[in-house]
Amino acid sequence: MRNLILSLIVISTLVSCGPSTKIEKSWMEPGASVTTTAPNKTLVIAMVKDETSRRVIEDHLVKRIGGASVSSYTLVSTDMLKEASDEALKKIVTDGKFTHILLMRLADVEKETSYVPGTTTSFYGGYGRYYGYGAGMYSTPGYYTTDKNYFVETTVYSINPDKLIWTGTTKTVNPSKLEKTVNDIADVVAEKMKKDGFLKK
Repeated sequence: MRNLILSLIVISTLVSCGPSTKIEKSWMEPGASVTTTAPNKTLVIAMVKDETSRRVIEDHLVKRIGGASVSSYTLVSTDMLKEASDEALKKIVTDGKFTHILLMRLADVEKETSYVPGTTTSFYGGYGRYYGYGAGMYSTPGYYTTDKNYFVETTVYSINPDKLIWTGTTKTVNPSKLEKTVNDIADVVAEKMKKDGFLKK
């Protein structure tokens, strides 16, 4: 019984501290939508400095969007991305005949400290039995935990006219592995776009 209670405490602690991703906020231009088939063609850009991370992120997003979407690393070097040249990007968009651009960037990282209260186990049936049973584990002390919250912003612009048509911010708590985190963000963003009626087959 004692081992069972301790196991439940450990499991509940791990679950409460486990990584999770959810949409914090989103906005869509009324009536806007993007189909994944021609003539629509989306350029996907992950605005990160690390080349490997950029490739992983863009490929996951392209996989979720499907259709005529292209990872920018196949067209734009990381150095060019760092320079953030409007003219160079416009040339790539024009030459590639893109109709939309999807941009993803890390918007913010916040630390959040919370207190996890301790637990007390009550046992009735005589003080002798209570003492013998509970002396080793009658209570567990409370403690503080610090979570890291990563806020990632995803935006979609139409090319003609040049305007924002969808944006969403996701919150991921204590991400561990890049690929899993990116997978989760891509899933959540794509699901929200479909739910909004923005992303259509």
